[in-house]
This record gives sequence, C-alpha cells and structure tokens, in this order.
Amino acid sequence: MGAGPAGLGAAFELSKNGIEAIIVEKDDVVGGISRTLKYKEYYFDEGGHAFFSRNQEISEIWRTLLGPNLARIRRLSRIYYQGKYFDFPLRLGNALFGMGLWGSMAILGSYLKSRVFPYNKEKTFEEWVSNRFGKRLYQIFFRTYTEKVWGIPCSQIGAEWARQRIGGVSLFSAVRHAFLGGGKSRTDILTGELRYPPLGPGMMYEAMKDKIERMGSSVVPDCEVISINHNQSEVLAVTVRDKTGKEKSLGGTKFISTIPISLLIQRMTPKPPPNVLEASRKLRYRGLLVVHLIIDRENLFPDNWLFIHSPEVKVARIQNYKNWSARMVPDPAKTSLGLEYFCTENDDFWNQPEERLIATARKELEKLDIADKHALLDAFVFRIPHAYPVYYRGYREPLETVKHYLATFGNLQTVGRGGMYQYSHMYHSILTGLMAARNILGSSFDIWQLNVDEVV
Repeated sequence: MGAGPAGLGAAFELSKNGIEAIIVEKDDVVGGISRTLKYKEYYFDEGGHAFFSRNQEISEIWRTLLGPNLARIRRLSRIYYQGKYFDFPLRLGNALFGMGLWGSMAILGSYLKSRVFPYNKEKTFEEWVSNRFGKRLYQIFFRTYTEKVWGIPCSQIGAEWARQRIGGVSLFSAVRHAFLGGGKSRTDILTGELRYPPLGPGMMYEAMKDKIERMGSSVVPDCEVISINHNQSEVLAVTVRDKTGKEKSLGGTKFISTIPISLLIQRMTPKPPPNVLEASRKLRYRGLLVVHLIIDRENLFPDNWLFIHSPEVKVARIQNYKNWSARMVPDPAKTSLGLEYFCTENDDFWNQPEERLIATARKELEKLDIADKHALLDAFVFRIPHAYPVYYRGYREPLETVKHYLATFGNLQTVGRGGMYQYSHMYHSILTGLMAARNILGSSFDIWQLNVDEVV
C-alpha cells in the first residue's frame, strides 16, 4: 500500500527474490513526497530530496538504478533572518559579522549561562536546544522556523525531535570547527557533497518502478486503499477505488502498508476497538503546500534552499530548482522556485484558492527582496497532506497503543515515514521496506528498532 520509497523498496526486494508483489498507489506518479512534478517542461522537487547514505547496500541500489545519472552536487543552504543571510551550518566569521559585536557577545553570554544553569530535564524542543546553544541563539535561529513548520509552540514539541534533527551539533562544536577545522560533523555531511538526478528524485523512483515491473510485479496508479479487511488476526484483502470510482478487492498472503498509520487504523474493517481508534486520531500530521513560481530572471540566489527564519513572512523554505540541477529549468534565462508553506490539512491557509496563495507568495518574495512581482511568468500550487508526523509532547502514548494493536496481525507490516509515524529520510524509508520484505522471506527484523536518528 503506497508507492513511495518504502513501498517501492519492499516490492523491489520481493521481486528480486521471485515473489510477486502488487503495489497500489492513490496518485498517478510514484515516489510519494519524494516525487518530481513536471509542469511545462519544468521539473519540481517537492520538499528537496538529495541522495546521501553511508549504507553501502542503499548506495549500491541507487547506483544500479541510475548509474551516471546520479550526479555529484554541492548543496548550499543559508538562513535568512532580519534581512541578513547566515551560513548553514554555522560559520563563526559569518555569524559574528551578521549579529554584530554586541549581539555576538550576548549569544556567547547566553550560551555560557546555559552551561552553568541548564534545564535539569529536557522534555521539550525549547529546553533541549537552549541547553546546547543558549536561549538567545535558540530564539534567533530555532524558535521561529520550528514553529512555522509545526504550527505549535516549541514548548509543546518533544525533545526527541531536536535529538533527531540537531543531534551531534552544538555551539561549541560549530565554533571549534570554524576555527580549527578537521573532521566532519553530522551537519557538514548532510550539507556537503550529495548525489542528485538531473531531473529530480522522481527519476530514481520511476527507475525503481520500471525495474520492479520488469521482474514480474506490478504498480497500479490512481488506486486508493479505502478498506483493510481482516479477521482480527490476519489481513485478508484490501478494497481499492480507482479514479473512476470503481471499487475492487485485492487478496494476498502478506501486506505492507506505507499509508499514514492513523488512516490505516481508521480504514480497517471491522473497526478496531474504540481506544485504538481514539489513539489514531491523536496522531497529528503537518501538510506541505508548495507555491511553484517561474521567474523571468536568470539568477536570483546561489542556494539550493533558503531557510526563512524571519517571522514577518509565512514562507518557511524557498527552493531554487536550477541550483539542484540546471536541467530542471528548460530556459537558462529563467528561474523556478518552490515556496514551501507548512500547514494543517483543511486549515484556513490550506483551503485558500490558488490565486490567493500565489499572490501571497509573490508579495513575500518582494518583502524578502528576492524578486519583484513583475518578474513572475507563471505559477501553480501543489498540496501534500500527511507530509510530516508531529512529535508533539505526549504522542508516544497513542502511537504505542496503535502499534500494540497492529502487532496482533501476523501478516501486516507498516513501513516508511507515514506507516511508522517517523520523520525519516529517503534512505531510512527504503531500508524499512527492504527489511519488511526480508521478514516475508524468512528473517525476523524488528523494524521499529531501526535507529531513525542515525545517519546511515
């Protein structure tokens, strides 16, 4: 269920071992959130998905599928705050110049205070970050952006999110690296040399789909799972609906789900116990809404990504697609951008008409002094629901309730970001799919114990 990286990874491994797999996918393209959209010969990467893994097996799969089409790139990302740009990861000279002498001294003083008087128990994102960077740097470089992404105060976000996304980085280590160099931090690895297909990450997943089908399995697009039918201990079949509204039942012996775990629970027939249903409704997701713009300018900024920490605009990130790969923009005199807005499905911003969203994006580009409104040639909006599981304080309890219930089904596994309610990278999602397939082939991996925090 689902043809994102995890579902394709599972089908790839099963097909390679002679097991026929059927993947059903509700959209008309594969790749999930890692897809590539094509619009008037322009290519758009939803969310930004470069390829990096120290796991040799994952790297070999990527090389086998794309070979020379997996080009080396250097990723440049910066933080925009109060009209100034700051390097990401932090570089001492740039930070000092940007914040000024007194601002830098205040940051250092705040950092030293956090070392002497830390929070004793790190329960929240705010406490975890403040202990490692100081309160002032937390407020400048972490709070605004994080609250844009998740839509809730940092005091309501669990420390686990900070450990996963910022772990291994501190102000001390950043300053030491800026002065002395040597070694590679986790952040340096993720923002250094990466691999990227010339027409976006969708090339990888289209290649994986083609390979799966050549090995005898099938990928069925425009086919949404609307019911998971079971007998309390095993899944018997799934009911799917195609884009014409026609429904049919697909039977099988083993089932792997990558759809959001809350939807999986709510679409089971018969219905799970009331406490399990209630727990599933407590698992929250953030949606990603991207306003894509085609600009009549050859160059706007050199970054792949800009992280917008300034609170006066709603946009959180801006992608410059030609800086990922020049081939994603057919006319070198033009530039295509993706303005990324994080929201909750069906909130006021999510439900705004396309023309209003485009107008907002255009005004914010002007406010950020990136492009004027007269340079806009074309635009469209794309929405991705259930893009990011929210690590709010207390999410673990309902997730454990759901996991305990799903464990009662002997022939059902959940994998991937949505299926496991984990903010995982592409390589981690693929790896969960491989492990699920190997469990079907006779292994006994506990996929939930795979360390999502590890840079593999």
